[in-house]
Amino acid sequence: MGKKKANVSSPSGPTRAIEALNKAGIFFTLHEYEHSPEARTYGGETVEKLGVNPATAFKTLMVKLNTGEFVVGIIPVLRHLSMKLIAKAAGAKNAEMADPAVAQRRTGYVVGGISPLGQTTSHRLFVDESCLDHDTMIVSGGRRGYSVELSPLDFIDVSGAECVPLTAID
Repeated sequence: MGKKKANVSSPSGPTRAIEALNKAGIFFTLHEYEHSPEARTYGGETVEKLGVNPATAFKTLMVKLNTGEFVVGIIPVLRHLSMKLIAKAAGAKNAEMADPAVAQRRTGYVVGGISPLGQTTSHRLFVDESCLDHDTMIVSGGRRGYSVELSPLDFIDVSGAECVPLTAID
């Protein structure tokens, strides 16, 4: 497999997410854009600024299970995470969204830039099965305005995510 390295002109250098992809030898495309503080949603901004199919752009959400364990759900940006489905996938009775401050502390990333890759604390990851419907998927690269596009199979391989149904039916 080939790989693309992070844009060295980026002011902060590569993130832990980019470093994880490079270390694994995963081919990816780095997308950068200027984050706007006026954006209604981070995922919506990614779709708009990159001009991509919203079904291929995924957001990273931290959830607390009734067992006290924190897990991560990765779902399309315009969909809603089903607490029932992620709890079931994780073998728990129920789940709730984690406090954003807790998510930041546990991942080492800021809200709006939380990547499922390179988190400072290891968590079980669950990615919505719809990722397999596409040739590529986009996830956060570890900061706002910084996204990576890669094959869903490469994502599952490098992240160790379990591929399961996670989204609520609208």
